[in-house]
Amino acid sequence: MKAVLIEKDEQGYRAALQELEPSFLQGGDVVVDVAYSTLNYKDALAITGKGPVVRLFPLIPGIDLVGTVVESDSEKFKTGDKVLLNGFGVGEQYHGGLAQRACVKSDWLIHLPPQITPFQAMAIGTAGYTAMLCIIALEKQGITPDSGKILVTGANGGVGSFAISLLAKLGYHVVASTGRVSEAEYLIKLGAKDVIDRNTLSEPGRPLGKSLWAGAIDSVGSHTLANVCAQMEYGGSVAACGLAQGMDFPATVAPFILRGVNLLGIDSVMRPIPDREAAWQKLAQLIDDTMLKDIATTISLSQVVEVSNDLLAGKVQGRVVVDLTM
Repeated sequence: MKAVLIEKDEQGYRAALQELEPSFLQGGDVVVDVAYSTLNYKDALAITGKGPVVRLFPLIPGIDLVGTVVESDSEKFKTGDKVLLNGFGVGEQYHGGLAQRACVKSDWLIHLPPQITPFQAMAIGTAGYTAMLCIIALEKQGITPDSGKILVTGANGGVGSFAISLLAKLGYHVVASTGRVSEAEYLIKLGAKDVIDRNTLSEPGRPLGKSLWAGAIDSVGSHTLANVCAQMEYGGSVAACGLAQGMDFPATVAPFILRGVNLLGIDSVMRPIPDREAAWQKLAQLIDDTMLKDIATTISLSQVVEVSNDLLAGKVQGRVVVDLTM
C-alpha cells in the first residue's frame, strides 16, 4: 500500500511517500480501505515538523479518513460498511488516513451518513465537523439568526470557510475576518455579508471594546481571541476551536464579568460519539455539492508533502481533499 510516512532518527525529521506492507498497520479491530483523506493545518504541522504534533515515529499522518470496512472484529461494523473517522489521536499517536489502508479501533468510527458521499465527507472533514460543533455550541447558548452579527476569524481556512457557509445557510449575518482581504470575493461567495482585515483584531487591544458581535467562531487564538471577547455584545458567546496565531490568551476578565460573555471551548479530537453523530447528521442536512465546490480542492497522495508547505505558508484556500485512488 502507498502511504505518507513521517520518520525521525539520526538522519533527521522527514516525510515522504512510501510503499509499505499492510502488516505495518497494527492495533485496531477494524481494517478500512481508505477512499479519501484530507490535509488539515495539524497534518501540515506534522508533515513539515513545524509543530509538536507527532508523538510516535515512524507514523502515517492524517487526522481524517473515510472508506469501506474490509475486515472487522467488532460487532458495530461489518465488511462493506462505509465508515468515517475524525481525530481520536490518529495522525498524532496512531497511524492515520494518509494511506490506502488503515487499521483503527471501532470505538473511533461512525457510520457514514447515507446522504453524504465519501468525497463529500472528506471535503467536510475535521474542519467542517469542527465548524458544526461550534455552531451547535452557540445555538445551545440561545444564539439565533435574530441575535445579531456572527464573527468568523481565520475565514479563509478550512474551519472558517465552513463556518461561513453553514452559518449563512442557517440564515445568520456573517462577518469574516481574514488576512487575505484581497480574497474577499471568495468569502462573500461563501455567504459572508461583510469582510474585515484581521489586523483590526490581531494586535493587543483594550480590555473592553465596542459591542459588535452576538456570537463568534474563532480558530486563531491569542490576541485575536482576546479582542473578539472584548467586542462581544452582552451575553454573547465565542466558540474557540483553534490557535493559528498562538495558544496564549492575553485577555482580562472584564468581558466575562461585565458583559456576561461565554467562552466555549470546542474540542473535536476526543468528542464523544453521540456528539459526532449529531454534528454529522446536521451536516448531512445542510451540505450540497455547490457549497463543497467552492471550498474543496483535490490532490493526490504524492502531492501531500508539497501542499503541506503551501498550507502553512498561507497559500491554500479552503479544504484540501486527498484522493487515495489517484
